[in-house]
Amino acid sequence: MEPPGLEQVAPYLEQLGFGLIAGFATGYALKKLGKLIAIAFGLLFVTIQLLAYFNFVAINWIKVEHILNPLFKPESLSQAWQSLVKILTFNITFAAAFVPGLVLGLRRG
Repeated sequence: MEPPGLEQVAPYLEQLGFGLIAGFATGYALKKLGKLIAIAFGLLFVTIQLLAYFNFVAINWIKVEHILNPLFKPESLSQAWQSLVKILTFNITFAAAFVPGLVLGLRRG
């Protein structure tokens, strides 16, 4: 039996290549966006603390913690990751290469 020629494999290589590049670019962009969100959140926290320090507002941190704690449980984070991958790979044929590219992009970003 003769191995497949380049003409037969080329469409698959194109899809894998595009999926890997698209996944990497998406992961890289998400990581950068995450950093910007972290900066914005940090600045918001500093602003709220300054307002609280000068008695312009009062914050019930126990209630804030009670609301946010469930979001950081392993089950919630796992569900969020699965939902993100499901959304990003919806209706694409190159999902097998997209996910490793996404993980690479998240690590390198």
